Amino acid sequence: MAGTNLARLIALLLPIALAGCIPSPTGRPGQTSRPAPRPPVAQAPVPVPRPAPLPTPSYDAPVATTPVPPPAWAKQVTPDAATISGSRYTVKPGDTLTRIANVTGASAEAIALENGLKEPFVVKLGQRLKIPGGRYHLVKRGESGIAIARAYGVDWSEVATMNHLQEPYLLREGQRLILPSAQEAANMTLEQRADAFKLDIDDIVTGGEPALAENATPAPPTPTATQPVPPTVAVAPPPPDSFDGRFAWPLDGKIVRNFGNLGDGRRNDGINIAAAKGTAIMAAADGVIAYVGTDVAIYGGLVLIRHGDGWLTAYGHCERIAVTRGQAVRKGQVIAYVAEAGLASEDQLHFETRKGRTPVDPRERLSRR
Repeated sequence: MAGTNLARLIALLLPIALAGCIPSPTGRPGQTSRPAPRPPVAQAPVPVPRPAPLPTPSYDAPVATTPVPPPAWAKQVTPDAATISGSRYTVKPGDTLTRIANVTGASAEAIALENGLKEPFVVKLGQRLKIPGGRYHLVKRGESGIAIARAYGVDWSEVATMNHLQEPYLLREGQRLILPSAQEAANMTLEQRADAFKLDIDDIVTGGEPALAENATPAPPTPTATQPVPPTVAVAPPPPDSFDGRFAWPLDGKIVRNFGNLGDGRRNDGINIAAAKGTAIMAAADGVIAYVGTDVAIYGGLVLIRHGDGWLTAYGHCERIAVTRGQAVRKGQVIAYVAEAGLASEDQLHFETRKGRTPVDPRERLSRR
């Protein structure tokens, strides 16, 4: 009987014991529910470092930041030339060559040339002078030769030749220039008219300066690029004895185009020197900057330097020009940097040397490397 009661007690307690051993949803005994999850803790985003900017290329010389002013030929000219017939004039008391020019309407230079007069152009009482007929423009202050030629639609180089202009090619207020006749201008072809408005280095050299007042003197050169000579003021050329006759190489490189005829009807008035874009270009001799700009399309950025004794150097395909018109420069001074080649096969510098209006092979005057 006692054994039977013990068996019944074990049967009653066994399910309770087994229930205590079944795992709860939390995995821990005695817990019947999972606690609410904790919200995630917000964390600040980690900044991603940005790469440092690339350094700006440095150059050997300061670069001019002053805007390039418009050239002298931007000034408009009124085409009010007078056409006179050839005649004779008898010198009267008190006459001078200038007075005779004002009375007749011809230029003093044309009268002197027609009559074989030499400096100081003295005329004698009673002398009979030939007065050459033609179309004459009276130069006003500030007018440039290029602007005068454009007003009449003619080529300035032809006008400079007709008037026998000489170094330093400075016009004066009150001076008269003989021009191609109105009939000659009317007979020009469309191609000739278009060419009359295309500038080249000779045009800038001989007709780029504004006309001086009758008794004015050209402006002396300035020491830095931050003080450009105004375009309304003519720049004084350097003294004749300031050039020693030799030029230094403007940069180091291989000559890729020689001076002279190219064999295809074209001509190179200088030499082309291969150089990488950004290469510094140096002044070939002491001088004064005569021009800075892009008016001659085939050369892009162009710098012209006047030297003593009528010599001039030209530097084409330039960028980052570090000089301005009227600035004095020394041999070896950085004036600009080689520009990208554009239509050319490789980056290069176009370099010219000129004596007056005549291009000269630079290799004849360049020092040995």
